[in-house]
Amino acid sequence: MKIGCQKPIGMHRSYHDIMIERKDRGRSQYLLFHKPYGVLSKFTDVEGRPTLGDYVQVPHVYPAGRLDMDSEGLLLLTSDGALASRLTSPTFKVPKMYWVQVERIPDEAALVRLRSGVLIKGRKTRPATVRLLAEEPLIHPRPVPIRFRKSVPTAWLQMEISEGMNRQIRRMTAQVGHPTLRVIRVGIGSISLGQLAPGAWRMLSPQEIQDLLKSD
Repeated sequence: MKIGCQKPIGMHRSYHDIMIERKDRGRSQYLLFHKPYGVLSKFTDVEGRPTLGDYVQVPHVYPAGRLDMDSEGLLLLTSDGALASRLTSPTFKVPKMYWVQVERIPDEAALVRLRSGVLIKGRKTRPATVRLLAEEPLIHPRPVPIRFRKSVPTAWLQMEISEGMNRQIRRMTAQVGHPTLRVIRVGIGSISLGQLAPGAWRMLSPQEIQDLLKSD
């Protein structure tokens, strides 16, 4: 079913509508891609920069959301437009989890501010789940190393947010005095990046697809 034809949430849908939607989804494709650093979250670029098309040659799939060029990690690609709309709409509050490397070690006051929400361009972010990791997570090296200053320690945070403002993670940590050095998205809803290598992709399993559609 095309997004423009989908009935508003909460309206009664006929048996015919439901069967058409299920049939469309039966033909849809769902991919998990590990977007590397320096790759755009689109398939073409007039400036010739690296894109999804350099890694994924599956037709008719598009990113459900985006990651900044200098961010890494989990990107869902699908031909299911209705699901993509649901995953990216702040209305449905789909949680997205990130590992975030920041300058210096945040104290509890900084963590509390991140959890309760900070102001970005006059708008307060929604409450977030944030914790300081005891050690660096098991991650793949980045082709372009982060800026390193011997006198400035770094720390890793695990942050879970349910909205997607432009460069939100970076702006949130900057607001509490801890500039972001690296962002890796490791989860969207029930889907996890796991140990998939940067630049690699795989089809979602039937169970993963079912979990994604569960709230539909």
